[in-house]
Amino acid sequence: MSIILHSLILLAIAQVSKGFAPIHRGQIRAPTTRIFSDKEAEPKKIVRGHDVRSDVVVEMDAEEAKVMTAFQEHQKDAPKLGWATDIRTLVQYNHGFAVMSTISKTDPGYPGGSVVGFAPDDEGRPLFIFSSMSTHTQDIIADPKCSLTVASKEFKGAADGRVNLMGTAEKLPDDEIEAAKEMYLKKHPNAFWVNFGDFSWFRMNIDKIRFVGGFARAGSVSPSEYKAARPDPISEFGIHIAQHMNEDHESATIAMIANQIPGLDVSKAEITSVDSLGMYVKVNRTPRASDQPQQFKLRLPFPREAKDRKDVKTLIVEMTQSASSKEET
Repeated sequence: MSIILHSLILLAIAQVSKGFAPIHRGQIRAPTTRIFSDKEAEPKKIVRGHDVRSDVVVEMDAEEAKVMTAFQEHQKDAPKLGWATDIRTLVQYNHGFAVMSTISKTDPGYPGGSVVGFAPDDEGRPLFIFSSMSTHTQDIIADPKCSLTVASKEFKGAADGRVNLMGTAEKLPDDEIEAAKEMYLKKHPNAFWVNFGDFSWFRMNIDKIRFVGGFARAGSVSPSEYKAARPDPISEFGIHIAQHMNEDHESATIAMIANQIPGLDVSKAEITSVDSLGMYVKVNRTPRASDQPQQFKLRLPFPREAKDRKDVKTLIVEMTQSASSKEET
């Protein structure tokens, strides 16, 4: 039972991503879940979930199916950042470290991997300053093809966002180094090695982008879409709002979820990110007629777009008050 319910949640999350090309081209076959009312012996409705088998038939409580349908509809319509903006925001506000994969010069036929510091330029292209002695420096001089895997600042596991940028690394012209140094030091203020003579500046030109935003959210955007996007301004400080809410106001988050998605009762709610259009929340719940808890992410949108930090606070207060008034009635 819990596997099927979890599958329905994954399907709802996938519906949120409509219009976004999936990486995996193989068709996913869904199990059939039969929903019975208390008085009926025959199927009332067929609901398809997301699983690896298509021959599984499981009974589901009718009320639980109603909750899942409401959840799917809410998530499908919930406002969210565009994919290019989401990716651009992730790269911009990452902590400044990522995994660079290169074509190994010393071990032909194998990829090389290094954790490197970087800072995005105004177009989102990663800037690096590398020692001439580093293996990844020697690799990109021999073959400039490389990729950079960047995880979101709040990354803790498979439900959190990450992006893989693929392209070529090139040495920066002398007349661009001072501007690059300024951008790099904003991200890495203690990077004293930027003035070392045996270090060189590189920039990655992006050819392909692969993005995983969590379960059932994966695909790609074009370099031109990525370049045209701008980082979401609220996301820059959104993690601090999330931390405050998680530490002091988790009950308010739970109430806001219950208000927006009636019947979806959760026992735990942790806000993982906040942007100008809403929040992503990792929740725990135990479905009806089941003793196995679920954990998944959902989208909790704002009533309107937030303009600044004060506006975010105002919107959360409005949402909390709305949830409180509905509880009283």
